[in-house]
Parts: sequence; C-alpha cells; structure tokens
Amino acid sequence: MKNNEGMATSEVSDNELIESVTFDAQGLVPVITQDSTSGQVLMLAWMNRQALELTLETRRGTYFSRSRSRIWVKGEESGNVQEVISLSLDCDGDAIVMSVQQQGPACHTGSITCFSRVRNVGSDPS
Repeated sequence: MKNNEGMATSEVSDNELIESVTFDAQGLVPVITQDSTSGQVLMLAWMNRQALELTLETRRGTYFSRSRSRIWVKGEESGNVQEVISLSLDCDGDAIVMSVQQQGPACHTGSITCFSRVRNVGSDPS
C-alpha cells in the first residue's frame, strides 16, 4: 500500500497498532491530530492505552487529560467531535498522527486549529 506521497505503508489491525505503541514513563503517547481533507494540524494531545482503545472502538477522538487525570472525548462538552479516519504510528512507535473529520473548531478558544499563532522564520515580524 502507498500513502498520498507514494511512500510504502502497511495496514495494521487495531490490536497490532496498540501493541506497537511505545508509551512513555507516564503511560502516554503524543497524538498530532490533523484534518483529513486539508491536512491542517488541528491539535496536539495525549493518549494512554485506554484512550487509544476507546478511539479505535468508537472511531471518535478520545484523549487523556494530563491536567485532569482522566479520559475525555473531543466534543463531549462543545459538540465539536472528531470522526477518526486513520491513525499512523511513527517508526519508533512513540508518536501518533490521527486524521479526522472535525466538526466545528478543534481548539477550546474557538479557533479551527490550536496552532493559530505563526512566526514565519526569516521574515520581519512587524
């Protein structure tokens, strides 16, 4: 199988993906969430094993809140849910890119993306 850039990829089962993840000392893995249509990076969050399992089971973006020490589903309060299209694990197994169909803004500030502050390197900031 090849991805959009023509590079070889391999399809894995839910179980194979879970077993391939290298969780950190706190039992977490970073997840970069991006829009499945535009490719825009929407947010960075964390998953523990339970959040990853729930994401695969429900096909909804489900994360672990480090500040609240609990599982949370994106949109559970705002209604801005994420329908998961695919998950890609990096070569070391210690980071995930999750492609989603985002309903409404991804950021709690109301912005489409959490990455809305930009500094173009090499340009004059004024």
